[in-house]
Amino acid sequence: MEALRDTDPTQIGAHALLARLGAGGMGQVYLARSPGGRLVAVKVIRDEITGHPEALARFRREAETVRAVRSAYTANLIDASLAAPPFWLATEYVAGPTLGHAVAQRGALPAETCRKLFAALAEGLASVHAYGVTHRDLKPQNVILGAQGPQLIDFGIAKGTTQTALTALTQDGAAPGTPGYTAPEVLLRNEVADAADVFALGATIAYAATGRAPYGTGESAGVSFRAVHGEIDVAGVEPELAALIEACVAKDPADRPAPAEVIRRCAVDSALVDDPVYAGLTATGEAPQFPAQATAPAGPAGAAGAYSPTYVPTYAVAGAPTYIPAPPMPPAPPTARRRLSRWAIAGIAAMLVLPGAVGGYLLLQNERDKKDGGDTRSQNTASPGTPAQSTPSAKGPASSGSGKPAEYIENNRISRYFWTGDADSQLAAAGVGRCNLGTEEKPPGADMQTFMATSGQKTKISMRIKYAETEPTKPGPYYVSVGVRSPHEVDSETGLPLPMENKSVGYTSKPVDIYSKWPSGEFLELTYPDDFKTHVEGRTWQPIPLRNDPGEWTVVFYHVNDDPTKYSSIACSGFRVS
Repeated sequence: MEALRDTDPTQIGAHALLARLGAGGMGQVYLARSPGGRLVAVKVIRDEITGHPEALARFRREAETVRAVRSAYTANLIDASLAAPPFWLATEYVAGPTLGHAVAQRGALPAETCRKLFAALAEGLASVHAYGVTHRDLKPQNVILGAQGPQLIDFGIAKGTTQTALTALTQDGAAPGTPGYTAPEVLLRNEVADAADVFALGATIAYAATGRAPYGTGESAGVSFRAVHGEIDVAGVEPELAALIEACVAKDPADRPAPAEVIRRCAVDSALVDDPVYAGLTATGEAPQFPAQATAPAGPAGAAGAYSPTYVPTYAVAGAPTYIPAPPMPPAPPTARRRLSRWAIAGIAAMLVLPGAVGGYLLLQNERDKKDGGDTRSQNTASPGTPAQSTPSAKGPASSGSGKPAEYIENNRISRYFWTGDADSQLAAAGVGRCNLGTEEKPPGADMQTFMATSGQKTKISMRIKYAETEPTKPGPYYVSVGVRSPHEVDSETGLPLPMENKSVGYTSKPVDIYSKWPSGEFLELTYPDDFKTHVEGRTWQPIPLRNDPGEWTVVFYHVNDDPTKYSSIACSGFRVS
């Protein structure tokens, strides 16, 4: 908790702001006082994302989920304003640190405390699941250690039973959940069910019992790889507790115990709140004392204090709530090296906040895991930051309107894009790394996702616009050509690399409408070298084999005009050839 800053409002709706509680990807959370004197937590969505339909839908879903779920383990919704900016919701304030903060400050918890916490959180999940809701982002930072027991918070990506995988919302450009706490079936196949929460529960207790990240630290891709194929870190944990944690994080969701079974195996015989270690942790989060404040004066129309609530609690005299939710958007601990199968790569898109960053949750599927099914490709989201010279709009210089694109793009310019792969050779081979520059255009839609998968002398490159399948009518057309560039300049006669850095556009694919798979949501697939050539002043050259030039290959995605010399970059990725 920290004091309000000069830039913070003094009031949100009818609630007087008292302090800052924290911040996240969606917005800022404040401690506030209601007109009747009750302490509430007010979550305000960030101004810069209020124009994103996906973000607003996620925020509205969070409000509706919190409203619907009435549990001793969740904070009730008090008020919300979701019709016009500023968008916010207010819930009961629960004094106490998060589990993540408590363990970071105090260290690992004793086994007996962990066992009681295990049972309490399992009971909390059972109560949430009874409402037909899967939390999807259980982790130490989303557990508040309250004086009356733990509380589950942040239902921003919770999924109801009426949702399909396509309608489940995630933060723009990110995989659902948090690396290290997200179940393998969610990462590999976006299969979300109650068992995924049990996986997150096991990982959360592993953190509480060890004080260490359950699947190690580092790049998100590496953490997720270990969550799918590695073993959870329970070194030093009491054996029975470790066995229950390992059961909860079983790779096959069918092998995980239900919350009721977790409670039974914990076999607690006293309340968590009576545990002296737990009581000591909750004491650090007592509500601060503030001087009495008069109700803040109403501001002018449009100010933070002037609002018409869009949610009325169900117990209000006025009767049924006036808030009608918007409909959901439609559709490193050491691990043993494993032998990889052909096209043995799968991934989940991730957008890094660093300029020019490209990443992916790499998931390597081995021969023994084939029976589990799932896609075996590597996915990267390439949404690098935009440099000063870039065009921030999706309608940049290469905008082609409704005209047909050129048959190819001309290799007529110097390309200063260079991709650097992850230090882990397996991750780099799958395209996990970063580009040095941002793009000239912002890709259309919510986010651009790409997959890389190299096997032998071929690389599969897949791409799509995230959530395009949810549009009621086909977007576009929006034509894209992919440029694949070897690390070194190539002798056009011999096809062998020259001792100089390659700054050409490289071998490019025929432009294709990225929405051509609408509304299936499938990825467009290209294969290097089969679908690539280079074009210079009317002449055409065939691509070189991958083996001719080992190293970091750069892949740039271009928005194409009807003129072969006019095209603009919209994403950057790459892959490593050994």
